[in-house]
Amino acid sequence: MTETPSTRPQKIVLAYSGGLDTSIILKWLKTDYGAKEVIAFCADVGQKEELDGLEEKALATGASKCVIEDLRDEFAASYVYPAIRANAVYEGRYLLGTSLARPAIAQRMVEIARAEGADAVAHGATGKGNDQVRFELTTMALDANLQTVAPWREWNFKSRTELMEYARANGVPVPVTAAKPYSTDRNLLHISFEGGILEDPWNEPAEDMFLLTVSPEKAPDVPRVVEIEFRRGDAVALDGEALSPRELMEKLNAIAGENGVGRVDIVESRYVGMKSRGVYETPAGTVLHLAHRDLECLTLDRELINLKDSLVPRYATMVYNGYWRAPEREALQSFIDGTQERVTGKVKVKLYKGNVMAVGRKSPYSLYDADFATFERDEVYNQADAGGFIRVSGLRLRIPLKIRGEKEK
Repeated sequence: MTETPSTRPQKIVLAYSGGLDTSIILKWLKTDYGAKEVIAFCADVGQKEELDGLEEKALATGASKCVIEDLRDEFAASYVYPAIRANAVYEGRYLLGTSLARPAIAQRMVEIARAEGADAVAHGATGKGNDQVRFELTTMALDANLQTVAPWREWNFKSRTELMEYARANGVPVPVTAAKPYSTDRNLLHISFEGGILEDPWNEPAEDMFLLTVSPEKAPDVPRVVEIEFRRGDAVALDGEALSPRELMEKLNAIAGENGVGRVDIVESRYVGMKSRGVYETPAGTVLHLAHRDLECLTLDRELINLKDSLVPRYATMVYNGYWRAPEREALQSFIDGTQERVTGKVKVKLYKGNVMAVGRKSPYSLYDADFATFERDEVYNQADAGGFIRVSGLRLRIPLKIRGEKEK
């Protein structure tokens, strides 16, 4: 059935940030799309000052209600930490900050839509991006009856320049200016920068763009060493202080950021098929990823590490592409969590001018045995045994040579 104004959803919950896109979407849903009521929902996943004045702005722009909820604890414990247990990195570099935040936001948005009796949810993701998939797949997995309104796929605007003109014409204040012509997305795990001057991958990001990190050149000349304690794959203490996932990430973000840690500038492969350039700051996530990985090297068997490593790209791609709620991601998470039973211990990490180095580690479940590993005299390892081991290991390499030699005679 072709949708007409009379059949369109009338009560919509909008994922609202107060930025350029969602500010205009809120106005557009009321004045152009024809919705009778729009509830603005803002999830606090670590935006900090970006939340100031948000409710007033939403109501002034046409929202019937603005719901702002603190999801930082849930986001850190139920989304970021599982991904760290998985060592999840997309295309070898991206630590999935936005990819993890979207399903957390979408889940709560669906719950609010149910409670408010809304018949649809809406988001500000473009038809070119990954976020539209992340929002909508999560919504589908949680409530098959809710519709999703995606204005970027419906309206006639073709660019953010046109959006800014619409905003000026309709009295909608927006934060994007000629001085900062790019979009940002901030949460507890990272802040991302896209678009505008960054669309040319040859352009170096301006130093005044960064918010969480100093440049390595301006970082302290003295290294900072931190000690991170893990329990079953989760970081539970920083420098001896027990902290919740959120508290630990907030504190480590500040420490790592002061030392220039966490900047990544990449060209990545979007799910929809195109390449895009993104600049990210992920201070705490960068340190936790390295420290966790280092502790696994101490506590996990070689073949278990190899098996887990072979699945990491698949896991990261699932999350990046929006399949957080898919059965395959959940099943893989169960396997990953099972590998973490003995990933308990402490890792000493040195931070210096953008570098992160594990310089010490210990665990009650350590598989490292100095009696076997020593280069000094030992009584537990017969070095002559290695000869037979190598000959057996190399059998498959020697057989083809033997066969070829016999055929040549």
